Amino acid sequence: MLIFGIESSCDETAAAVVKDGREVVANVVASQIKTHAKYGGVIPEVAAREHLSAINAVIDETFEQAAALNISPDDIDAFSSTTGPGLVGCLLVGLNAAKALSLVYNKPYIGVNHLQGHVCANFLESDLTPPFICLLVSGGHTQVIKVDNYDKQEIIASTIDDAAGEVFDKAARVMGLSYPGGVKLDKLSKEGNPFAFSLPKAKVKENEFSFSGLKTAVLRLVQSFEGNPPVNDICASFQETITSDLINKTRNLACKYGIKKIVLSGGVAANSALRKKLFELEKSGFKTFAPKMQFCTDNAAMIASCAYFNPIKTKEPLLLEAFSKG
Repeated sequence: MLIFGIESSCDETAAAVVKDGREVVANVVASQIKTHAKYGGVIPEVAAREHLSAINAVIDETFEQAAALNISPDDIDAFSSTTGPGLVGCLLVGLNAAKALSLVYNKPYIGVNHLQGHVCANFLESDLTPPFICLLVSGGHTQVIKVDNYDKQEIIASTIDDAAGEVFDKAARVMGLSYPGGVKLDKLSKEGNPFAFSLPKAKVKENEFSFSGLKTAVLRLVQSFEGNPPVNDICASFQETITSDLINKTRNLACKYGIKKIVLSGGVAANSALRKKLFELEKSGFKTFAPKMQFCTDNAAMIASCAYFNPIKTKEPLLLEAFSKG
Protein backbone atom coordinates (compact mmCIF):
# COMPACT_ATOMS: atom_id res chain seq x y z
CA MET A 1 0.00 0.00 0.00
CA LEU A 2 1.41 3.38 -1.06
CA ILE A 3 0.46 6.41 1.03
CA PHE A 4 1.31 10.01 0.18
CA GLY A 5 1.83 12.10 3.32
CA ILE A 6 2.00 15.85 3.92
CA GLU A 7 3.31 17.56 7.06
CA SER A 8 2.97 21.31 7.75
CA SER A 9 2.33 21.61 11.49
CA CYS A 10 5.10 24.13 12.23
CA ASP A 11 8.10 25.26 10.19
CA GLU A 12 8.76 22.39 7.77
CA THR A 13 6.81 21.89 4.57
CA ALA A 14 7.16 18.19 3.81
CA ALA A 15 5.74 15.48 1.58
CA ALA A 16 6.58 11.80 1.23
CA VAL A 17 5.46 8.50 -0.22
CA VAL A 18 5.77 5.43 2.01
CA LYS A 19 5.08 1.80 1.15
CA ASP A 20 3.34 -0.38 3.75
CA GLY A 21 4.17 2.06 6.53
CA ARG A 22 7.89 1.28 6.49
CA GLU A 23 9.63 1.71 3.14
CA VAL A 24 10.31 5.35 2.22
CA VAL A 25 9.84 5.75 -1.53
CA ALA A 26 10.09 9.55 -1.70
CA ASN A 27 10.80 12.18 0.95
CA VAL A 28 11.05 15.98 0.58
CA VAL A 29 11.41 18.56 3.36
CA ALA A 30 11.56 22.34 2.89
CA SER A 31 12.83 23.92 6.12
CA GLN A 32 12.09 27.47 7.28
CA ILE A 33 14.95 27.70 9.78
CA LYS A 34 16.69 30.56 7.95
CA THR A 35 13.44 32.52 7.76
CA HIS A 36 12.73 32.29 11.49
CA ALA A 37 16.32 32.58 12.74
CA LYS A 38 16.19 36.38 12.65
CA TYR A 39 13.16 36.32 14.97
CA GLY A 40 14.69 33.85 17.42
CA GLY A 41 11.73 31.47 16.99
CA VAL A 42 8.80 30.52 14.80
CA ILE A 43 6.34 33.28 13.91
CA PRO A 44 3.04 31.49 13.08
CA GLU A 45 1.82 33.95 10.43
CA VAL A 46 5.18 33.97 8.68
CA ALA A 47 5.34 30.17 8.81
CA ALA A 48 1.90 29.83 7.22
CA ARG A 49 2.88 32.10 4.33
CA GLU A 50 6.08 30.09 3.82
CA HIS A 51 4.03 26.88 3.64
CA LEU A 52 1.77 28.41 1.00
CA SER A 53 4.80 29.41 -1.01
CA ALA A 54 6.49 26.00 -0.81
CA ILE A 55 3.70 23.42 -0.83
CA ASN A 56 3.24 23.00 -4.60
CA ALA A 57 6.96 22.67 -5.28
CA VAL A 58 7.36 20.16 -2.44
CA ILE A 59 4.48 18.04 -3.76
CA ASP A 60 5.83 18.18 -7.31
CA GLU A 61 9.31 17.10 -6.21
CA THR A 62 7.85 14.22 -4.21
CA PHE A 63 5.93 12.99 -7.25
CA GLU A 64 9.15 13.31 -9.31
CA GLN A 65 11.09 11.17 -6.82
CA ALA A 66 8.33 8.55 -6.92
CA ALA A 67 8.24 8.67 -10.73
CA ALA A 68 11.92 7.76 -10.81
CA LEU A 69 10.80 4.44 -9.29
CA ASN A 70 7.97 4.11 -11.83
CA ILE A 71 5.30 5.16 -9.32
CA SER A 72 2.67 7.53 -10.71
CA PRO A 73 0.06 9.56 -8.81
CA ASP A 74 -2.56 7.00 -9.87
CA ASP A 75 -0.56 4.32 -8.03
CA ILE A 76 -1.04 6.11 -4.72
CA ASP A 77 -3.61 4.32 -2.54
CA ALA A 78 -4.39 7.21 -0.17
CA PHE A 79 -3.37 10.77 0.66
CA SER A 80 -2.75 11.85 4.25
CA SER A 81 -1.75 14.88 6.28
CA THR A 82 -1.27 16.12 9.82
CA THR A 83 -4.47 17.49 11.33
CA GLY A 84 -2.89 18.55 14.64
CA PRO A 85 -1.64 19.43 17.12
CA GLY A 86 0.24 22.34 15.62
CA LEU A 87 -0.11 25.89 14.33
CA VAL A 88 -3.57 25.98 12.78
CA GLY A 89 -2.68 28.35 9.95
CA CYS A 90 0.21 26.10 8.98
CA LEU A 91 -1.79 22.88 9.35
CA LEU A 92 -4.50 24.14 7.02
CA VAL A 93 -2.03 24.41 4.15
CA GLY A 94 -1.08 20.74 4.25
CA LEU A 95 -4.57 19.57 5.23
CA ASN A 96 -6.23 21.28 2.28
CA ALA A 97 -3.51 20.20 -0.14
CA ALA A 98 -3.89 16.54 0.85
CA LYS A 99 -7.70 16.71 0.66
CA ALA A 100 -7.47 18.32 -2.79
CA LEU A 101 -5.14 15.56 -4.01
CA SER A 102 -7.50 12.90 -2.70
CA LEU A 103 -10.37 14.47 -4.66
CA VAL A 104 -8.35 14.98 -7.84
CA TYR A 105 -7.11 11.39 -7.92
CA ASN A 106 -10.28 9.90 -6.37
CA LYS A 107 -8.41 8.28 -3.49
CA PRO A 108 -9.15 8.21 0.26
CA TYR A 109 -7.95 10.97 2.57
CA ILE A 110 -6.46 9.95 5.95
CA GLY A 111 -5.97 12.35 8.86
CA VAL A 112 -3.04 11.86 11.22
CA ASN A 113 -2.25 13.05 14.75
CA HIS A 114 1.16 14.71 14.72
CA LEU A 115 2.33 13.10 17.96
CA GLN A 116 1.29 9.64 16.78
CA GLY A 117 3.28 10.42 13.65
CA HIS A 118 6.43 10.90 15.71
CA VAL A 119 5.87 7.50 17.34
CA CYS A 120 5.49 5.93 13.90
CA ALA A 121 8.80 7.46 12.75
CA ASN A 122 10.34 4.47 14.50
CA PHE A 123 8.66 2.11 12.04
CA LEU A 124 10.36 3.72 9.04
CA GLU A 125 13.05 1.48 7.58
CA SER A 126 13.02 -0.70 10.71
CA ASP A 127 11.53 -3.96 11.96
CA LEU A 128 10.19 -2.50 15.24
CA THR A 129 6.90 -3.98 16.45
CA PRO A 130 4.81 -3.30 19.59
CA PRO A 131 4.65 -3.59 22.52
CA PHE A 132 7.17 -0.95 23.61
CA ILE A 133 7.61 2.15 25.75
CA CYS A 134 8.10 5.37 23.77
CA LEU A 135 9.73 8.54 25.10
CA LEU A 136 8.35 11.37 22.97
CA VAL A 137 10.33 14.60 23.36
CA SER A 138 9.70 17.66 21.22
CA GLY A 139 9.42 21.42 21.40
CA GLY A 140 5.83 21.22 22.57
CA HIS A 141 5.49 17.85 24.28
CA THR A 142 7.24 15.49 26.67
CA GLN A 143 5.45 12.19 27.15
CA VAL A 144 6.08 8.56 27.90
CA ILE A 145 3.68 6.39 25.90
CA LYS A 146 2.91 2.72 26.45
CA VAL A 147 2.36 1.29 22.99
CA ASP A 148 0.51 -2.01 23.32
CA ASN A 149 -0.34 -2.29 19.64
CA TYR A 150 -0.20 -0.11 16.54
CA ASP A 151 -3.55 1.46 17.39
CA LYS A 152 -3.63 0.98 21.17
CA GLN A 153 -1.53 3.49 23.07
CA GLU A 154 -1.64 5.12 26.50
CA ILE A 155 0.20 8.17 27.86
CA ILE A 156 1.70 7.06 31.18
CA ALA A 157 3.81 10.15 31.97
CA SER A 158 4.01 13.75 30.82
CA THR A 159 5.45 17.14 31.73
CA ILE A 160 3.56 19.36 34.16
CA ASP A 161 5.14 22.55 32.80
CA ASP A 162 7.71 23.09 30.04
CA ALA A 163 8.41 20.54 27.31
CA ALA A 164 11.98 19.28 27.02
CA GLY A 165 12.59 20.83 23.60
CA GLU A 166 11.22 24.15 24.82
CA VAL A 167 13.67 24.13 27.75
CA PHE A 168 16.59 23.31 25.43
CA ASP A 169 15.77 26.36 23.32
CA LYS A 170 15.22 28.65 26.33
CA ALA A 171 18.46 27.53 28.01
CA ALA A 172 20.29 28.15 24.76
CA ARG A 173 18.78 31.62 24.50
CA VAL A 174 19.98 32.73 27.95
CA MET A 175 23.48 31.65 26.91
CA GLY A 176 23.27 33.80 23.80
CA LEU A 177 22.97 30.96 21.29
CA SER A 178 21.01 31.71 18.13
CA TYR A 179 17.94 29.83 16.89
CA PRO A 180 17.59 26.87 16.68
CA GLY A 181 19.26 26.85 20.08
CA GLY A 182 18.83 23.21 21.01
CA VAL A 183 21.00 22.03 18.13
CA LYS A 184 23.77 24.50 18.96
CA LEU A 185 23.60 23.62 22.67
CA ASP A 186 24.07 19.95 21.81
CA LYS A 187 27.13 20.77 19.70
CA LEU A 188 28.79 22.97 22.35
CA SER A 189 28.11 20.44 25.10
CA LYS A 190 30.53 18.04 23.44
CA GLU A 191 33.34 20.48 24.30
CA GLY A 192 32.28 20.89 27.95
CA ASN A 193 32.33 18.99 31.23
CA PRO A 194 28.89 17.45 31.91
CA PHE A 195 29.61 17.39 35.64
CA ALA A 196 31.01 20.91 35.96
CA PHE A 197 27.84 22.20 37.62
CA SER A 198 25.20 20.51 39.73
CA LEU A 199 21.77 21.48 38.41
CA PRO A 200 18.44 20.56 40.05
CA LYS A 201 16.06 17.78 39.08
CA ALA A 202 12.46 18.36 40.08
CA LYS A 203 11.05 16.13 42.80
CA VAL A 204 7.76 15.14 41.19
CA LYS A 205 5.75 11.95 40.79
CA GLU A 206 7.09 8.98 38.83
CA ASN A 207 4.71 9.78 35.99
CA GLU A 208 5.60 13.48 35.80
CA PHE A 209 8.38 15.61 34.37
CA SER A 210 9.09 19.19 35.40
CA PHE A 211 11.75 21.41 33.84
CA SER A 212 10.79 24.96 34.82
CA GLY A 213 13.13 24.87 37.84
CA LEU A 214 16.02 23.65 35.67
CA LYS A 215 15.39 26.48 33.23
CA THR A 216 15.53 29.03 36.07
CA ALA A 217 18.68 27.44 37.52
CA VAL A 218 20.48 27.78 34.18
CA LEU A 219 19.46 31.44 33.95
CA ARG A 220 20.80 32.18 37.44
CA LEU A 221 23.98 30.26 36.77
CA VAL A 222 24.66 32.26 33.61
CA GLN A 223 23.93 35.53 35.43
CA SER A 224 26.31 34.60 38.25
CA PHE A 225 29.29 34.92 35.90
CA GLU A 226 28.45 38.56 35.11
CA GLY A 227 28.87 38.43 31.35
CA ASN A 228 31.52 35.76 30.79
CA PRO A 229 29.98 32.34 31.54
CA PRO A 230 31.74 29.06 30.66
CA VAL A 231 29.15 28.26 28.00
CA ASN A 232 30.49 24.84 27.01
CA ASP A 233 30.44 23.55 30.59
CA ILE A 234 26.98 24.98 31.26
CA CYS A 235 25.65 23.42 28.06
CA ALA A 236 27.16 20.05 28.97
CA SER A 237 25.88 20.16 32.56
CA PHE A 238 22.40 21.18 31.46
CA GLN A 239 22.25 18.47 28.83
CA GLU A 240 23.49 15.82 31.26
CA THR A 241 20.83 16.81 33.80
CA ILE A 242 17.84 16.83 31.48
CA THR A 243 18.74 13.74 29.44
CA SER A 244 19.48 11.70 32.56
CA ASP A 245 16.10 12.63 34.01
CA LEU A 246 14.31 11.71 30.78
CA ILE A 247 16.01 8.35 30.35
CA ASN A 248 15.95 7.31 34.02
CA LYS A 249 12.22 7.92 34.38
CA THR A 250 11.48 6.18 31.09
CA ARG A 251 13.54 3.16 32.15
CA ASN A 252 11.79 3.01 35.53
CA LEU A 253 8.38 3.10 33.86
CA ALA A 254 9.41 0.37 31.43
CA CYS A 255 10.41 -1.78 34.40
CA LYS A 256 7.13 -1.00 36.17
CA TYR A 257 5.11 -2.23 33.19
CA GLY A 258 7.43 -5.15 32.44
CA ILE A 259 8.34 -3.96 28.94
CA LYS A 260 11.96 -4.38 27.83
CA LYS A 261 11.72 -2.42 24.57
CA ILE A 262 12.22 1.39 24.66
CA VAL A 263 12.13 3.82 21.73
CA LEU A 264 12.70 7.55 21.24
CA SER A 265 10.64 9.93 19.13
CA GLY A 266 10.21 13.65 18.50
CA GLY A 267 12.64 16.37 17.48
CA VAL A 268 14.74 16.05 20.64
CA ALA A 269 15.35 12.39 19.70
CA ALA A 270 18.12 13.82 17.51
CA ASN A 271 20.03 14.98 20.61
CA SER A 272 23.34 13.12 20.81
CA ALA A 273 23.41 12.67 24.61
CA LEU A 274 19.83 11.43 24.73
CA ARG A 275 20.47 8.88 21.99
CA LYS A 276 23.67 7.71 23.68
CA LYS A 277 21.91 7.19 27.00
CA LEU A 278 19.08 5.34 25.29
CA PHE A 279 21.41 2.89 23.55
CA GLU A 280 23.38 2.36 26.76
CA LEU A 281 20.22 0.80 28.23
CA GLU A 282 20.98 -2.25 26.11
CA LYS A 283 23.70 -3.08 28.66
CA SER A 284 20.86 -3.54 31.16
CA GLY A 285 18.93 -5.92 28.94
CA PHE A 286 16.66 -3.47 27.13
CA LYS A 287 16.14 -3.43 23.38
CA THR A 288 16.27 0.15 22.10
CA PHE A 289 15.24 2.00 18.95
CA ALA A 290 15.48 5.57 17.68
CA PRO A 291 14.46 6.98 14.30
CA LYS A 292 17.13 7.80 11.76
CA MET A 293 18.18 11.42 12.17
CA GLN A 294 16.19 12.63 9.15
CA PHE A 295 13.00 11.20 10.67
CA CYS A 296 13.39 12.76 14.16
CA THR A 297 12.32 16.27 13.27
CA ASP A 298 9.03 17.00 11.50
CA ASN A 299 8.74 15.09 8.23
CA ALA A 300 6.00 13.64 6.04
CA ALA A 301 7.34 10.08 5.94
CA MET A 302 6.28 9.59 9.56
CA ILE A 303 2.83 10.99 8.69
CA ALA A 304 2.40 8.52 5.82
CA SER A 305 3.57 5.71 8.11
CA CYS A 306 1.06 6.74 10.76
CA ALA A 307 -1.70 6.87 8.16
CA TYR A 308 -0.94 3.19 7.53
CA PHE A 309 -0.52 2.02 11.14
CA ASN A 310 -2.64 4.39 13.23
CA PRO A 311 -4.94 6.72 11.24
CA ILE A 312 -7.52 8.99 12.84
CA LYS A 313 -10.67 6.89 12.73
CA THR A 314 -13.68 8.74 11.32
CA LYS A 315 -16.52 7.99 8.93
CA GLU A 316 -16.08 11.30 7.10
CA PRO A 317 -12.32 12.04 6.84
CA LEU A 318 -12.79 14.94 4.44
CA LEU A 319 -14.61 16.78 7.24
CA LEU A 320 -11.62 16.58 9.60
CA GLU A 321 -10.42 19.99 10.75
CA ALA A 322 -7.07 21.27 11.99
CA PHE A 323 -6.56 21.57 15.76
CA SER A 324 -3.88 23.30 17.79
CA LYS A 325 -3.60 21.25 20.97
CA GLY A 326 -3.67 17.56 21.81
